[in-house]
Formats: sequence, structure tokens, C-alpha cells
Amino acid sequence: MKLNNIHHVAIICSNYERSKRFYTEVLGMGVVAETYRAERDSYKLDLAVGGEYQIELFSFPNPPERVDRPEARGLRHLAFEVDDIQAVAEELEAKGIAVEPIRIDPLTGKPFTFIADPDGLPLEFVQK
Repeated sequence: MKLNNIHHVAIICSNYERSKRFYTEVLGMGVVAETYRAERDSYKLDLAVGGEYQIELFSFPNPPERVDRPEARGLRHLAFEVDDIQAVAEELEAKGIAVEPIRIDPLTGKPFTFIADPDGLPLEFVQK
């Protein structure tokens, strides 16, 4: 079997409009497509990262909360590569987003930091 790459990551949110604003306006992701599925009472927002379709944002009525952060079973966190970690941290803070202190990964030597999306999903930013 040959896997070419990761096709997409799916995220379920509790408040569609709030999460849509966060991912498009705060993080600057582009909208590829937006679909409402009446039979599921659910929105699906396809988002682009770096110009490529990579994230599906779903809304469902009353999804259960994440059990624990970040060590819950399943997806631990979602990481984005950036050119300048300090500039990203400053931009996020200017938008009112709480940013953890920048640390250095002891295995890779690369600086990184975390924020949380509106539902508490840990999002990591790693300097290239």
C-alpha cells in the first residue's frame, strides 16, 4: 500500500457560525465549499490551508464535548507549519486569542506553540 498524503482532517464543532468565523477570519483559511444537509441538520464547510483543500468543518446538533485536553483518545491535536512562530503568536494575540508560551521541541529543535479553537481543540503552530 502506498499512501500519498493526508487528504483532509474532519472537525466537529458545537457552534457552526462561531467556528466558521474562527477558521476563516482568525486563521485565514479559504472556503472551498459550504453545504447544508437538511436531513442531518448539519453544515459541512470545506476549508483550504495553504491553497489546498485540507479541513472539513462539520456541525451536528448537540455533539458530545471533548473528554480531556490534549490526552483524550483519538485526535490529539492539529498542527500547522508556519514561517515565523513569533509573528503568528503576535497576530493571534492581537485578535484576542490566548497563545501558550513559545517552546522548543526537544526532539526537533523547532519552536512551537498552542492555541485552542472555539471548542477547545488544541491547535499547534510549528515553525518551519
